Formats: sequence, C-alpha cells, structure tokens
Amino acid sequence: MGERKGTNKYYPPDFDPAKHGSLNKYHHSHPLRERARKLSQGILVIRFEMPFNIWCDGCQNHIGMGVRYNAEKKKVGNYYTTPVYRFRMKCHLCVNYIELQTDPGNCDYVIVSGARRKEERWDPGDSAQVLPTAPEQRERLALDPMFRLEHGVTDRGVLERAAPSLTRLQEAQDAWKDDFGLNSRLRRRFRKTLREEEEEAAALRARAGLSIPLLREEEEDRRLAALLTLRAPDSYEEKQRLKRSEISQRSWFAPGAARAPAGTLQKLGLGAARAPKAPPGPPPTPAGLGIVRRRTGEEGATPASRETPEAGPEPPVSPPRTPPASPPAPSLVADYSDSGSDSP
Repeated sequence: MGERKGTNKYYPPDFDPAKHGSLNKYHHSHPLRERARKLSQGILVIRFEMPFNIWCDGCQNHIGMGVRYNAEKKKVGNYYTTPVYRFRMKCHLCVNYIELQTDPGNCDYVIVSGARRKEERWDPGDSAQVLPTAPEQRERLALDPMFRLEHGVTDRGVLERAAPSLTRLQEAQDAWKDDFGLNSRLRRRFRKTLREEEEEAAALRARAGLSIPLLREEEEDRRLAALLTLRAPDSYEEKQRLKRSEISQRSWFAPGAARAPAGTLQKLGLGAARAPKAPPGPPPTPAGLGIVRRRTGEEGATPASRETPEAGPEPPVSPPRTPPASPPAPSLVADYSDSGSDSP
C-alpha cells in the first residue's frame, strides 16, 4: 500500500536547494508543526497517558488510568545518566493544571502538583511473592564470598520451611495430571446422561403417540408450564349444584322477575300451574243460542208467524250435544223458506 501514497511534494519556482535546504526551512516551519511551538523554551507537546488513578485537586473528580492528554514535556534533571522529564497538562473537567515527573530510581511516576494519587500499591513481601534481588545484594554476592555463603544458608532454610507446602501442592497437581482418565470419566458420564434423556424422550413419545423429536427441557419451559393448568375451574357436580341453588332461590311471582326457561321447568317438573276446568253446565238449547226457526205450511198457506222464545212453544229439540264451553254467540235467524224443507 505504500506505493499508493502521495509522496511527491510541491517545490515552488523560487525554491533553491543550496539556499533553503528543505521545504520546512523555505516555509519557516518546524517538521512537528504545532507540537514544537514552545521548542525554544525546551518544551515539546506530546500525547501523554495517565499512568495511574488520581484525584484532581481542582474539581475533586476521579481521573482513571489510561486517560490521554496533550502534555508539555520538559527535561528537569538527571538520575545518574537517565534524564528526568516533567509533564504538565490541563484537567479536562476544570481549569486546574496537573504536573507529573518520572522517577527512574523506582521505575515510577511522581505527582508534583495539581492532583493526589489513588493509593493502590502494596508490598510484594506481604503477599508471599518471590522478591527480586536488590542491586546492592547482587553486587555483594559477586564480590563478597562470605556474604554469598551466608545467603546460600538462608536460602536453604527458606526451602526447608516451604518444603511441606510444596510437597502438598505437587501431590495435588499429580492427582489431576491424568488427562486421559479425567477425559474418559467425563465423556462416560456425558454419554450416560444422553442415553437416559433419549430413553425418557422415547417413552414419552410412545405414551403420547408422537413421531416428532422432542427438544430438551429448558428453564423457560418450566416457568411457562407452571402458569398453565388442565383442570376446569368448577366440576360438573359443582355447576349442577349452583344451578339448582339459583333456581330454588328465584322468585317466580315477583313482578319483573326473570323466568326460568320452559325446558328447564319441564325437566324439573316445576311447570306453571294450569287453571282448573269449570264444571260442566246444562246442555245448550236453540232458545239459549238465540236461534229462531221459520216453518212453511202447505201450498197456499201463509208463512207461519215468527215465534219468539217468550210467546210461542219451543220448537222440537235435536238430541242434546255437549259443545265446548264458549261465550254466548250472537242471535242468529235461520231462514229456510227458500229451501223448501221443514228441517234444517
């Protein structure tokens, strides 16, 4: 990809290599551009990353390790032949400035002003860690044979005191060293679990008559099944008891009361009472029905005068019949003069 970058530069017509030397001198600019604006004061602007957690003294806010700033780097001294640099940066949450500098002797950074460090350091000796040999001890070990002998005796004593613990750790590690056995035991248990699940699923499919594969039960399925029930809220006997109790407590004769269905009342034998039949009365007569018969005499005779129930005798009465009980019919007049017969 390097050949695709534009590496050509524009050289103006009045550019003289012997006079200017480079384009930066021609433009009177530094190769670092704005980062070198204070280079005359020995200050170079760099990108600095916070080495540890701190608390800002200006705004009392926490600034985490790894936060980056544009810091002014300046050399302030030497530790033997190692230079000591100071970094000055502005807090991104307030107008306070924070200054840190290197500490080559302890391989660390030191806060000069503007903040305080969040103390998270500890002594490796307190946690039973193996400490590195100090530079002074290394020098004496190389030059002093007696000190080297004493140091060896001390190291052997430390080893004897730590031997029981090291032995127990080694035995525990050897117990888990058989990778093949552990793997075989784990796979055997896994196969047994799978076989039991397959047998259980096959039995369930046989009982339910299913031919589809069953998935493994999940926790979500258990929660959903706990919310479902296959039992009816009320049994059939309970529904019948409630229905009979409602019917027995219902008022039949109250105005506006709801009536039970006719089919239900007929099944229970509680139909509405029928009105009693009236006793049979005397057989009706033509006079009682208001029927008047007119008779015609022989040839030349005048029609018979109209007989009324009050004046004349009653006409012959037909055999008695028992008609249905009904209100009295209006008066009817039968006219048989045109038929030529004496009987109706």
